[in-house]
Amino acid sequence: MKINFRSDNESPAAPEIMTALARANEGPAWAYAADQWSARLDEAFSELFGTPTRVVPISTGTAANSIALATVTPPWGAVFAHRAAHIYNDEGGAPEFYGHGLRIVPVEGPDGRLAADALARAIRANEGHGVHSYLPAAVSLTQSTECGTVYQPDEVAALCDVARRHEMATHMDGARFANAVARLGCHPGDITWRAGVEMLSFGASKNGCMAAEALLLFDRHGVREHAERLRKRSGHLLSKMRYVSAQLLAYIEDDLWLRMAGHANRQAARFAAAIAAHDEAELEYPVEANEVFVRWSAEGFGRLEAAGIEFLAWPGRDDLARFVFSHCTTDEETAALCEAL
Repeated sequence: MKINFRSDNESPAAPEIMTALARANEGPAWAYAADQWSARLDEAFSELFGTPTRVVPISTGTAANSIALATVTPPWGAVFAHRAAHIYNDEGGAPEFYGHGLRIVPVEGPDGRLAADALARAIRANEGHGVHSYLPAAVSLTQSTECGTVYQPDEVAALCDVARRHEMATHMDGARFANAVARLGCHPGDITWRAGVEMLSFGASKNGCMAAEALLLFDRHGVREHAERLRKRSGHLLSKMRYVSAQLLAYIEDDLWLRMAGHANRQAARFAAAIAAHDEAELEYPVEANEVFVRWSAEGFGRLEAAGIEFLAWPGRDDLARFVFSHCTTDEETAALCEAL
């Protein structure tokens, strides 16, 4: 029997989400996000984040990121992001496509995190040549990061302060936002609008939903129509958007999103402790959310595969693999993984 630690994308939808979908399926409802569930999103997320929030439901994270950045970045503009960022490595040029040629400038930083001073240097290095340079237009940071680490509220605020000084928009890729909030134990506003984040790609598909994401606008309410038109033009305005919106409402009800993310984080922490105690295997990055990157020999990883453990061998590295824990990872599955080491 195989045990899957390849990706939280491969986990099933949570029972509460399936129940919400079944309820939304009872009878007809207006199409194209004019339904009763979509109409409740602004109020529900405004209450969750503690500030007026405009919500654009979308079915994929790539579309949410790309639409967000295209609304604030002209074709001659540049978006600054960590070199490991999903928008730079894993979206097939979608941000550049949506933005009609915008440029993503990669910035180095330890453990998947941008540092304010490095960001400021990168911006200065890419400006000052007038129309011959790309215009610094936006900063995008990922929370939790692609390396499984988390930004503290003051770190987010420092990055947003750099962006403000350069009159740039601020965007957060929150594909695993729930895992970051669960780890920090903070109010979701503390690492978003209170710290200066203007736009959040709010992820849910990795944490128990079925193709449900949202673009949240905190300060840039005026770009909502632009975002909605891009959503339509790119083929992401679903006629039956009620099924996305119903999931999002159920996801944030009674802290379901945090309970599921907290469970995934705890399972990852158990495995991280086993790696820390191992004679050969080592952790590549600090484990602060639900992803664990392990450095080990090919023979070691081969033994795990022989024991039925599925994981992601990291591209370009024979000695690195990623293990991801989800809302439905059981204690028994994590124990079996630890025992197979």
